[in-house]
Amino acid sequence: KNIFVIKIKTEKMENQANSKSLIINFGIYLGIATVLISLITYALGMHLDPHWSVSVISGILFIGLIVFGIKKYKEINNGFLSWGQGVKIGVGIAIVAALIGTIYNYLFMSFIEPDFMNQAMEVANQKLLDQGQTQEQIEAINKMSSAFQSPFLLAAMGIIGSAVFGFVVAAISAAIMKKSEEETY
Repeated sequence: KNIFVIKIKTEKMENQANSKSLIINFGIYLGIATVLISLITYALGMHLDPHWSVSVISGILFIGLIVFGIKKYKEINNGFLSWGQGVKIGVGIAIVAALIGTIYNYLFMSFIEPDFMNQAMEVANQKLLDQGQTQEQIEAINKMSSAFQSPFLLAAMGIIGSAVFGFVVAAISAAIMKKSEEETY
């Protein structure tokens, strides 16, 4: 009986190590993909007003790498996956990628394009003018949005947003892919 308990604990520890390496690896892949997309939009001069397809591609990569990471864990874990394991892996991948993206955004806004926030505000203001907003309304919007331009607040919102979206993707994926040892008997 004790040997069985030791074997189960050892297998759980191995699975935890596997999930950590999967989380880190897939998080790095997703983070690098996100940075490459940002660099491409910058190189093409689309960073201030990207085409809708950039969001679609980013979303597909985000969902795809999280789902693939969960699926890979299930393969490594002899075909078994609990909902909690899947969610942990998916949220972990999203957070690692968000941390990489946050570091890139900090470097981008500090060194590559230090005037980015002002340029983005000008583009947004022009869109508001084109929609028929008055100058007073635009100034009020700018005043409200300036409270959210702190680098730390932007970083926190980015990480939290990524974790929430990662949770949704992982929860759905894990619910579909889950398979316990009890289900096989």
